[in-house]
Amino acid sequence: MPAYAADSSAEITAALGSMPAGSAVSGVATRLLDLFTSGQVAPGTRLPPERELASTLGVGRSAVREALAALEILGIVDVRPGSGTYLRGTSSELLPQTLRWGLLIGERNTAELLELRSGLEIYVARLGAARLTDRQLATLGRHVDRMRASVDDLKAFVQADLDFHHALAAGVDNQVLLDMLQVVRSLLRVWADRAVHDQAHAVRALEEHDAVYQALLRRDPDAAASAMATHMATASARLSETSRA
Repeated sequence: MPAYAADSSAEITAALGSMPAGSAVSGVATRLLDLFTSGQVAPGTRLPPERELASTLGVGRSAVREALAALEILGIVDVRPGSGTYLRGTSSELLPQTLRWGLLIGERNTAELLELRSGLEIYVARLGAARLTDRQLATLGRHVDRMRASVDDLKAFVQADLDFHHALAAGVDNQVLLDMLQVVRSLLRVWADRAVHDQAHAVRALEEHDAVYQALLRRDPDAAASAMATHMATASARLSETSRA
């Protein structure tokens, strides 16, 4: 009888390979994480025992044990006493969580996050001009209409703004890109919710979103990217100002 219901021990150990002598726990965790987010290991898979992983990687069992403990804290694996260690989610589910923790445990640099968000949003706008369906464009139009109707209600305006960006990113059909944007937005959310201070800011943001939308309707990638770049410049300036307040 195999050690696991669907015995993938040999495949996992073969994929891992050995590591340089003296590798730190962080290196072991990174090697395991690279495999888990590659999509080669199905969620729910029982991992090989610590001694087997240690032998394969060429490190001590304590390094493997500590690496798995760290990955359990991050929600990547589930350690079940008396049963074994299991991979929790799919690669698409693990990626945003891994990115989020990696950013949170490091020093969060707001300026760099804003720069990353800007680049991602501009790229999404360029892709959207070619990939969005007519139905998805109609959804974006409704979000713009909601923004137009709520310039006097900043809470509703901000929600319509967020819905516009989320719908645009979801429409380009690139899950990794969407995951990265969601991570960055969640880290900036504490300031983003306060970035539109008054009606004047709302009116300008509405004009910028409408410019992006009109370029998308024309299926013009350069114009969509340019309009989003203009919006990101002013939005980032507002967020920077808010984060220093």
